Amino acid sequence: MTARPAVFLDRDGVINAAILREGKPYPPVCADDLVILPGVERGLAELRRAGYVLVVVTNQPDVARGAQTREAIDAIHARLRAALPLDAVYACFHDDADRCACRKPAPGLLLDVARDLGLDLAASFLVGDRWRDIEAGAAAGCRTVFLDHDYAERRPQGFDVKLASLADAATWILQEGHR
Repeated sequence: MTARPAVFLDRDGVINAAILREGKPYPPVCADDLVILPGVERGLAELRRAGYVLVVVTNQPDVARGAQTREAIDAIHARLRAALPLDAVYACFHDDADRCACRKPAPGLLLDVARDLGLDLAASFLVGDRWRDIEAGAAAGCRTVFLDHDYAERRPQGFDVKLASLADAATWILQEGHR
């Protein structure tokens, strides 16, 4: 089987609205709080038509911290999969102290997806809104798109392009992917 290109998508702040508190992004608490951002459905549909595999890769450390249940996160992911043309959703439920290979900025989650789905990382892109996303994508060998929401936290370095939305990212990826 020929390896296929993918677009890896962070979840909160990329696909759905993050909840901001003191300038920092947080995930929705439950599926009822989920708000898909404008342009996401169209952008993903365009990427899918172009042949990209669409995979959400998300850190959800609130499970390890005891502040969230796996069932609530699974319900959010089920709602996203029902509403959007996603091929898969992969989540890391660890916290930094667990020192796992799957928590971004480590590239383990992307490497697992590539192995499981037969993906070509060098032909793939990662779209994220935080430094952890960008570092994971770069470490996995993907081109990276930083969606800058001006969070009050560490800023990523070394991304390929900085844009405002997933719709903008889809347009850029479609142009770049044909080069």
